[in-house]
Amino acid sequence: MNFEELDLNDNVLDSLYDMNFHKCTPVQEKCIPEILKGHDVLGVAQTGTGKTAAYLLPVLSKLDSGEYPEDSINCLIMAPTRELAQQIDQAMQGFSYYIDGVSSIAVYGGNDGTRYDQELKSLSLGADVVIATPGRLISHMSLGNVDFSKVSFFILDEADRMLDMGFSDDILKIAKYLPSTCQTIMFSATMPDKIEQLAKTLLKNPVEIKLAVSKPAEKIRQTAYVCYETQKMGIIKDIFKAGNLNRVIIFSGSKQKVKQINASLTQKHINSGEMHSDLDQASRDEMMFKFKSGKIDVLVATDILARGIDIDDITMVINYDVPRDSEDYVHRIGRTARADRNGCAITLVSESDIYYFQQIEKFLGITVEKMPLPEKLGESPEYIAMKGKTSAKSRRQKDRDKTAHKHKPRKRTDESGNNSVTKAEGDTDSRGGKAKASKETRNKHEKQNDKKPARSQSAGNEKREERKPRRNNKNEASTNEVAKEKRNRHQGKTVADNDANEVKKTKTRKKKPQTRKGSDKESKAKSKKYAISEHFAVKEKKVNPIKEILKKPLKWIKSLGKK
Repeated sequence: MNFEELDLNDNVLDSLYDMNFHKCTPVQEKCIPEILKGHDVLGVAQTGTGKTAAYLLPVLSKLDSGEYPEDSINCLIMAPTRELAQQIDQAMQGFSYYIDGVSSIAVYGGNDGTRYDQELKSLSLGADVVIATPGRLISHMSLGNVDFSKVSFFILDEADRMLDMGFSDDILKIAKYLPSTCQTIMFSATMPDKIEQLAKTLLKNPVEIKLAVSKPAEKIRQTAYVCYETQKMGIIKDIFKAGNLNRVIIFSGSKQKVKQINASLTQKHINSGEMHSDLDQASRDEMMFKFKSGKIDVLVATDILARGIDIDDITMVINYDVPRDSEDYVHRIGRTARADRNGCAITLVSESDIYYFQQIEKFLGITVEKMPLPEKLGESPEYIAMKGKTSAKSRRQKDRDKTAHKHKPRKRTDESGNNSVTKAEGDTDSRGGKAKASKETRNKHEKQNDKKPARSQSAGNEKREERKPRRNNKNEASTNEVAKEKRNRHQGKTVADNDANEVKKTKTRKKKPQTRKGSDKESKAKSKKYAISEHFAVKEKKVNPIKEILKKPLKWIKSLGKK
């Protein structure tokens, strides 16, 4: 069906003609008439089918009719990510090119103060269409910057993603401020139970439109490489050698892996960039502009690019690791083969991701083609059907437990007291193999242990005494006498040494204590208090009579010399 056959406004049709849009997609063909009639709509369709235009075109054609109040918010569109909010705003500007008096504003976080002032001005003056992320909009609501009393359209785009990100409470809080007469439209690529519950609370007698729920586009060629973690970069290098380097997105589950992959690609001189939540809004916008304009060939990104990002000419999507949710896999590979084009999706399945990839195959109802590894990379792990949620790490842990000390051969003591090693039946060598003892062998060992007599503590002490070397009684007396003589000699030596040391101390000169001038009394008191010489035997000095006779004339001669 063509757009001209639908009951759209002429200004909207003119903008579609200039954008070279003529035919409707199945989602647009079924959703646009119901929205124009004023019904609540629940649309579930696969990615890349034009869901954005399915709700923007009828809303714009209604706003252009002039039946809605001016200088007030008439339409509120919720988006899970900043990039999707920007994309919806860009599509809005294109579709409303020929419509006068319809304004729009994208409200999202991560901006500077000037952007916040612009958002505040647009919300207070009443922009016709507000495209917002839940967190940023609630911050404006808490400050009293928003008036939702005249909203006529409430649209939830990528509702399943918003619920996965934990915005369900925020959505219900925003819905409480909307009037009861508001027309609610909800679009999603998957239909989990959470979406059905949310639809029951928000939608009133909705028209459900479901097309190819949770299935990728038919023109996507899906392949997989079963490999080890260390072989993944070699596979990517081999893929790019074949010339498939134009417009590629590599998805990874963590920010750290995204940084590592981008660093290794730049080392191999591949024009690549990275996209994750650690980047601020300005650098994220710059990276998206470079990728869309062709300045970057390969973009390594987390799942923030897996929802709603519309870039038509992406030829290949590579899943560096397998997503844990099957619906995330559908959204990732849905970035290629958009707008009825061909695309290729390659998944690198490591040994620990085999179980999750088998769940994806079961969810899609197909078996993905497994490609052989390049010859240089060596062998690949076996793709074995997994019964339960067991990873390679847990399997290696089990192998280690089988050869651990718990399963070593048991030691038992014989009747003579010697230790002997017994192997249970089914035990193998110590290098590897399973050590499983049957119940029969265990029972035999238990019976043998029961028959053995119990060893008492006294018997053990008797054995210890027997091991000690015995001494003769005659030798014991002689050894005691020798020890006493040695002690007496040692004591005699020590007494003689002490006497000789005391004599040496008396011969040495005693140093006079240094006294300060004017403090003779204090020095005398200290000398008496701390005098140690009293404890030693002082030897009497011999007086020389000649020296005493000469002392007085010598002093008199010294005094004359001084005068």
